Amino acid sequence: MYLLLVMCLGILAGRWLFPEKYRKLNERLQMVCTIVLIFCMGVTLGSRENFLEELKSLGVESLIFFFIPTALSIALVFLATRRLMGASSSSGEVKK
Repeated sequence: MYLLLVMCLGILAGRWLFPEKYRKLNERLQMVCTIVLIFCMGVTLGSRENFLEELKSLGVESLIFFFIPTALSIALVFLATRRLMGASSSSGEVKK
């Protein structure tokens, strides 16, 4: 719950308090923080002694938990894009 509150405060601060002239700097800072987060998660997983064995034991169940949400997300974005953006013409332009 605390994490959700902090994220909401960040969204509100970015919307009303953060100056527009620092937007590009903020985007780069977010990218660096995301890369550091992914790296730290990899280090944490890699430091586990039985990580590969644990990964093998997850098997089909983890594949299903990955595949179903991914497929549904792709389908939802595809359908929403077609509906909201309109069908594209043969030249790749979006109809208005």
